[in-house]
Amino acid sequence: MTPEAPGAAEAPARPGATAAPPGPPAAPGPRLRALLRSPRTTLLVPVLLAAMDSALVAKGSEPWQLALSALSVAVLLLRRRFPLTVALLTLPGAFFNEIWLAPLTAVYSVAAARPRPPVPVACATAFALVEFFHWPFDPGLFALSRDNALYAIQSVMLGAGPAALGMLVRTRGELAERVTELTAGRQRESRLLAEKVLAAERARLAREMHDVVSHQVSLISIQAGALQVASTDPAARDGARTIRELSVRTLDELRQMVGVLRAAGVPGTPLAPQPTLADLPRLIDGSGLAVTRRLDPGRRNWPEAVERAAYRTVQEGLTNISKHAPGAPVTVRVTARGGRLHVEVRNGPPPLRPAGAGQDTAPLPGGGHGLIGLRERAALLGGTFTAAPTPDGGFALHAVLPAP
Repeated sequence: MTPEAPGAAEAPARPGATAAPPGPPAAPGPRLRALLRSPRTTLLVPVLLAAMDSALVAKGSEPWQLALSALSVAVLLLRRRFPLTVALLTLPGAFFNEIWLAPLTAVYSVAAARPRPPVPVACATAFALVEFFHWPFDPGLFALSRDNALYAIQSVMLGAGPAALGMLVRTRGELAERVTELTAGRQRESRLLAEKVLAAERARLAREMHDVVSHQVSLISIQAGALQVASTDPAARDGARTIRELSVRTLDELRQMVGVLRAAGVPGTPLAPQPTLADLPRLIDGSGLAVTRRLDPGRRNWPEAVERAAYRTVQEGLTNISKHAPGAPVTVRVTARGGRLHVEVRNGPPPLRPAGAGQDTAPLPGGGHGLIGLRERAALLGGTFTAAPTPDGGFALHAVLPAP
């Protein structure tokens, strides 16, 4: 024998300890419930019960009575396709052999399938009459007696019970379908209302962007063009030209954004070309910063969303450095490692300004919304984004963007 492992033996019970009471029996699993509700089960179980009823009643009957009972049971297999015909074929077996379950099942099937009440009522009445005036006919059934009255009530209840149950099941199914339709209609109305509100909000944003932002940027572009023409200083002319180019590019992007906002929700609306990794060199060159770059995204084709997120990360980093640390050394790295695109924008500490320099320059506003947007972009792609100061007094953005 193989020795048991330590602790494998059952520990002795402590004195006075009571065994835990058995838990409640486990509920039937989903498979059992699905089996009980399957169409095949609901079709065959009544047939088997009707066969047992016919076999018990038909003991000692004539062969032709057995044949009628077998016919009444066999036709139940077709009750879903031909409920009325099946109900009529079960009546001879009920009349000559007094079987119950086959005609009861047939009447229920008629009531559950026929939307008009007269047909189930007629079938229930026919079965009640067959049950009351069964073969062999007894002339004493017309006598006014308590037994005959009770027997008549029993026959009526046998016919009305399955008919009422079938009508109830059919009505419940119709109500469930109606509730489903109403729920779908309400959901559709709620979706349309939400889309209408969203469209109105997008139109308002488009108006504000066109009326306010585009106007101000247009003025910047005009003033920069005038300065470029009027100035005699080459450095000032180059700066004015750069400002004008950036203003014109910003106006183009604003117009495209306004068009997208106004056309949102319209199928087939073409979108403007979105920036990709191939546009990063031009973005870095136009930033006016001293940037050390390493752009090595690998040879794979990155998804459009990943390339756009990488571009926006570098763009936001360069913009923040221009606002908060002009003149600081900048490093931009875009590298591929292990199926992920790593994007890093890092700057050193800004150079010290002489006393009194820049006092007449208004500080540029910043609310931190750009970093929040970058974090959301990375999260939507399943990546990560961090933004934090560096030990040397600078700042670093780092995004890790996985390829799906």
